Amino acid sequence: MAIDDLKPHSNTVEAVEDVNGKEHIVDAAVRGQATTGYETLTLWGTVKTFKVATIFCFLAAFSAATDGYQIGQVMNSGIVANKAFISQFATETGKDGSPALASPVLAGWSSIQSVGQIIGMVSLSFVSGHFGRKVAMYTFWVILVCSVLAETLAHSWQVWLVGKLLAGIGVGCMQTTLPTYISEIAPVRIRGGLLMLYSLWWTVGTFFAYIAMQTMNKQHPDNYLTPVYTQWAQIGVMIIIYVFLPESPAWCVTRGYHEKARTALRKLNKGVQGYNPEQQLEILVLAVEHEQALAVQQRREHWYSIFRGTDGLRTIVSLWTNLAQQFLGLTLFTTFGTYFFQQAGLADPFMIKCITSAINIATVIIVVFTADYIGRRWIACCATTLMWLSCAIIGILGVIKHGTATDYILVLLACLWNIGMTANGAAGWGYIGEISSQRLRPYTAGFGAACTCVIGVVMGQLTPYMVNTNKWNWGLKTGWFYAGVGLFFTIGMWLLIPETKGRSAAELDELFERKIKPWRFHKTETATQRLVEAEKIEREN
Repeated sequence: MAIDDLKPHSNTVEAVEDVNGKEHIVDAAVRGQATTGYETLTLWGTVKTFKVATIFCFLAAFSAATDGYQIGQVMNSGIVANKAFISQFATETGKDGSPALASPVLAGWSSIQSVGQIIGMVSLSFVSGHFGRKVAMYTFWVILVCSVLAETLAHSWQVWLVGKLLAGIGVGCMQTTLPTYISEIAPVRIRGGLLMLYSLWWTVGTFFAYIAMQTMNKQHPDNYLTPVYTQWAQIGVMIIIYVFLPESPAWCVTRGYHEKARTALRKLNKGVQGYNPEQQLEILVLAVEHEQALAVQQRREHWYSIFRGTDGLRTIVSLWTNLAQQFLGLTLFTTFGTYFFQQAGLADPFMIKCITSAINIATVIIVVFTADYIGRRWIACCATTLMWLSCAIIGILGVIKHGTATDYILVLLACLWNIGMTANGAAGWGYIGEISSQRLRPYTAGFGAACTCVIGVVMGQLTPYMVNTNKWNWGLKTGWFYAGVGLFFTIGMWLLIPETKGRSAAELDELFERKIKPWRFHKTETATQRLVEAEKIEREN
């Protein structure tokens, strides 16, 4: 196959020439594409046809509740408010003579988990790329076991610090591995909704972590270990899930393990009427060989190609949605949400957090069921714009006279911001998993997620100064900061983020190779679509 054959016939549906079916087959093949026979299924028809694959994706996403629970327990600062916890790990005595935690220790616990996440996201990419998604799952499971064990046995702040470092590494590994895995095993037609299940279970886990710690602090302030012990149940469920999950067939083909790929395909598609694993394997091989040939021609065979050319653009696209959250107040509304509301003068910040958490869960459920109808681009771009508008209006509230109406408006804006954040995050983790090429997917996902965490660490240091009345005391004017720095990322969303709905990995390769404008992805016909249409006409004739 000549590389020149990879050149497109046209960019848009309107300009495509009318060629016969055989030419469509050749055109698709040179682009690494072929039809599976299931392209015309409805969304619900795809779910019913690929029941087993859908269940496996659901189970993989379900383990993300552990991610949310770990982050929620620490980042929401619930456990550090528990009297028994303070007594156990106290490093100094307060002005009233009671045990207290030194600020550097608190900052260390908070920062070390974020640092751990960055380590996990970057390092496990190489394990996932070389040894497979299953080995990566077992690896971060062992790390999480060690983290919970350290938390369970900790009697000093130093041991707890080690536990938080391990928890961060394990969670970071999970955050890059699971979206990648789900993207590779999910049926194309419903991949968006299945990817966003990760955000659903993360949101649920975070909510229950917050409720658990608040309940313990009010009813059993002398007990901090029960929420720690509950993590063992999650750890147990995770390993059961990971044992039964099949390896990613796409990864197997990338590494040349074709027999292993056949086994995985049969397991994933068990019970699918008329399913031919040999045909599906050939399609995977065709796509992978096309990517590898193009990489050799462009001299971009190595992992660091994620920083170069088209692959570099795909890296930016994959991280942009999640990164935008950090510049639009993620730290302000989540990590320091309760504190921010307190400083703003609201009477019951805990109730507001419960309301916004419930809204988050409802939002992500809606997003899961609509992702493959309206598409990821509209969800991501509109959600990010809603976050920016909320920050801007909060900033306006900060320069007008404060009154009762201000409180109500602030609560409304907090709810709107959370709707935007949840929808943005659901779409963002989907992009982390599906935007990159198959051969670079773990590396792109790892680097993209790690960049978000790096900015999160920076914002985690700046935000307390903004909202603290004894420091910068910006109060509601903090909204101006995030509206200012977030404007660039909001505009960038509309210019950078493409629509991936219904596109196979090979189709996305074609669209990026052809340098199609992101806002035209959904309007541009691919070789697969031309082939499907040709097959339809042939059947009708």
